[in-house]
Amino acid sequence: MKKKIRARLLRKRDSILPEEKSQKDAAIRERLFGLEEFNRTKSLLAYVSFRSEVDTTGFLQDLLNSGKKLVLPAVDPGHKVLKLYEVKSTSELEYGYMGILEPGVRENREVSLSEVDIVIIPGAGFDLKGNRLGYGGGYYDKLLSEIRSQVSGIRKKELNQDPQSPTPFLIALAYEEQIVEEIPSEPHDIKMDMIITENRLIRC
Repeated sequence: MKKKIRARLLRKRDSILPEEKSQKDAAIRERLFGLEEFNRTKSLLAYVSFRSEVDTTGFLQDLLNSGKKLVLPAVDPGHKVLKLYEVKSTSELEYGYMGILEPGVRENREVSLSEVDIVIIPGAGFDLKGNRLGYGGGYYDKLLSEIRSQVSGIRKKELNQDPQSPTPFLIALAYEEQIVEEIPSEPHDIKMDMIITENRLIRC
């Protein structure tokens, strides 16, 4: 079931024409940068976009220029996990697993998920309840599973979040083509707090 939904949504995402995609990316970036939660945060985990994902490469340097601590993932294929590293310049990025840009400088840069206020997450599809359909590798699922035990009341107060909710704040970036009525989910799945598309901001 998930495989069929994933394949259908990725086909739809891949079929978005370049000019239309650029317009959608710009609208999503504007919504993200206009968020109160986003502007309050001091540190965030983002991703380097790959293939037809919502583009982030155009604003990673803007995040750094704004004084925020930018953390990016690197795939550890041997252990099938994502490791997190602080990036101080986009010039540090190097091609890694599957040709995805990753932090090239890692010595003394590894960061724990507990040090991050916001996580910006890609995915194949999402529903309005915040359920996420990944790419099947389980990398983000493993990373997000760490969130259950990490609660930071101080940061949540600063960001206007519910002190009892999991931290950090999870924001998915997606095109309207990736939003469906229902994504099959399990009780242990971590839901997104918010989904940003080119047309709307969905608080889950």
